[in-house]
Formats: sequence, structure tokens, C-alpha cells
Amino acid sequence: MAAVVGSQDLRTPVVLALQTLAVAACYYVSGKLGLLRELVVEGAVVTPIWPPTGVSVAFLLIFGLRCWPGIALGAFFVILSITSLTPSALGVLAGNTAAPVVGYLLLRRAGFRNDLARLRDGLALVFLGAFTAMLISSTVGAGLLIVTDKLDGPSFWAVWLAWWVGDAMGVLIVTPVLLLLARIRPPLRLTRWKEASGLALIACCVVPLAAHSWLSLLFLVYPLLIWAALRFQLAGSMLCALFASIMVTVAATDRAGPFDGLSRVEVMLKLQAFNGAMALTALILSAVITEQIHTRRSVERACQELVEVLEHLTAGESADGRGPPEEDGLARRKDE
Repeated sequence: MAAVVGSQDLRTPVVLALQTLAVAACYYVSGKLGLLRELVVEGAVVTPIWPPTGVSVAFLLIFGLRCWPGIALGAFFVILSITSLTPSALGVLAGNTAAPVVGYLLLRRAGFRNDLARLRDGLALVFLGAFTAMLISSTVGAGLLIVTDKLDGPSFWAVWLAWWVGDAMGVLIVTPVLLLLARIRPPLRLTRWKEASGLALIACCVVPLAAHSWLSLLFLVYPLLIWAALRFQLAGSMLCALFASIMVTVAATDRAGPFDGLSRVEVMLKLQAFNGAMALTALILSAVITEQIHTRRSVERACQELVEVLEHLTAGESADGRGPPEEDGLARRKDE
């Protein structure tokens, strides 16, 4: 018994260390991917979508607060890869670590469920996990640029807004996808695979065309989102939104299609307005549809249970020699 207890005590720190390294590696890889596409706003370099925030919130929701050292370690290596380690860089690290942790605490306090099967879960992720919690990282980051004289006062709000929206978009787009992947269990049931293949094929044709066409055809993405949400709920809508966001972000940073000829601030505003509206549509619509489906199934189960109870009562009355009330009344009238 002592050997078993000792083995379990030894295994826990090892698992925790491996989990911390895995979280840090995922944060670092997602950070490097986010840095592939950048926008310059008022002289400051920002990312339209910062995937590490979505990765951090997702891992916190899956593993709990014990994975926060992995987030801090990943943020440390990302910052070290792009700049030297200064007091302001450490402040950015603290802000990037605190924001997802606060988002996780707010979501858990609101009773958030990882399956995103309720409308309240979608709204909580939007307004608590993304919009509210990411105020910390954007305020700390833009504030440190002001303190270190790397940014002048009038430019603060533009940089702050770009920083905040980029972090919030990471939560809105990346976190639901990771929560979905964490719930996948083999064997996979490939229902409606023909329709899913058709949707994927159409999206691969329509989304790049809409993102790079000078006719400004970005509205064509929304029918695909609605189709994906109606037929495949969260899995379909968020994967579609993720693909569309990547394509449109590439077009925006290349100044192609509807972003051609715009200033840097206009590119940022147009891109983030599209990404935000698309992510909100996909997340909330899929949550509403999933909640309605669960409600309908609950009503169907309740009706089925009621039918079984009535059948059981009818069978019991027949066993006692008494028929249904209508048959008993008819028998009494015949006797009279």
C-alpha cells in the first residue's frame, strides 16, 4: 500500500510538469502563428487575431488553474523571441497571463459549461471571457508603451483598441474550436458526411473568392455560417468561422480585395468588424440552435416516459380485471 501511495505521489508532479510544458508549447506555437500576420497601428505592431489568448482560456477551462504556469512560460518564450527581456516586457507577460486567468474565473463564476450547449454559455464566453477579461492585457500593454515613451498619448486609444480586439478575437474564434476538439471521443460517427463534404468544398471556393475580390463580397460568408450552424451546430459554425477568419486576415494584411487602397487604421477597423461580427454570429447562433435541439429532445423524452407510465397503468388495471374507464361504464349500462 505504501508503495502504491508513493508511486501516485511521484506521478502527480511528473504529470503536472508535462502538462505545464505542453501548455507552454501550444502557447508558443500559436503565438508564432499569430505573429505571421501583423498590422501597424500608429507605429505599434499588433496582430489582428492573437491565438494564444484563445489557447490559454481553453486550457484553463479544460485543466483548471493548475495550468497557469504553462501560460506564463509560453508567454515568456514568445516575448523573448521578439524582444529583449525588459521590465516593460515582464509587464506585458504579466498582463497576458492575468487576462485569461481572470476570464476563466469569471466564466466559472457564471456557471459556464465547456460544451457551449446553452445560449448563456455563448454569451458568457463573449462578454466575460473575451470582451471583459481581455481589457487587462490590452490596457497593460498599451499603457506600458505610453510609460516607456514608445507611444504618444493621442495614439493610445487606437493601439489599445487594436490590442483588445485582437486578444478578444483569439478567445472568440480559437477557444470554442479547442473546447470542441477536447470533447471528441473515438469512434467518430460520420453522419451527414456527404453534406459536410459539400459544405467544406463550397466554403473553400467561396471564402477565398470573397476575401480577395475587389467587389467586397464578404457578406457571402454569412449564408455558409448559417448553413453550418443549422446542420452541424458548434462544430460546423466555428470551423467555418475559423477558416473564414484566416482567409480574410491574410487578405487584409496583404491589402488585397476589399482592403485594397485603405489606410492601416481602416484596414484594422474593417477586418476586426468583420471578424467580430462573424465570430458572434457563429457562436451565438450555434448555441441557440443547440439549446433548442436539447430542449426538443428533453420534451420528447418526457413524452415517451409519460406514454410508458400510461401503458404501465393500463396494464395494471387489466391485470386487476378492470378495463379502461370507458369499458367499465359501458358494462354498467348493459347490466342496468
